[in-house]
Amino acid sequence: EVQLVESGGGLVQAGGSLRLSCAASGFIFDDYDIGWFRQAPGKEREGVACISSSDGSTYYADSVKGRFTISSDTVYLQMNSLKPEDTAVYYCAAGLCTSVLRLNEYEYWGQGTQVTVSS
Repeated sequence: EVQLVESGGGLVQAGGSLRLSCAASGFIFDDYDIGWFRQAPGKEREGVACISSSDGSTYYADSVKGRFTISSDTVYLQMNSLKPEDTAVYYCAAGLCTSVLRLNEYEYWGQGTQVTVSS
C-alpha cells in the first residue's frame, strides 16, 4: 500500500519559516516525481512546487518563487518569508513534475498538514 505522510505544519508569524516533510512507503521514490500542493479554505487546490526524480529539475508557482525550496534528498519543502496568504493545508504527492503543476498528473497523495501564518 502506498502512503505519503506530511509533517512539519503549524502556526507561524508572518516572515517566519517552516519546513514540511513527506514520508513515503510502499513505492520507490526514484520512480516518481514529487510535488507539493496547497488548498486554502474556499479555494481550489493549487500547485506550489515540484521536483523531477530523473534530473532534479524544479518548478515553482510564481507566488512562492524565491521563498520556497523543494528538495528530494529527504523530501521536504522549505518555506521562508511566509505570508498570511500562504495559509493552507499542504499536500505532498507523487507523480509527474511539469512546469504547470497539474493536479491530475499526480497519482498518490498524502492527507495534508495545516500551515497557518498569522499577520
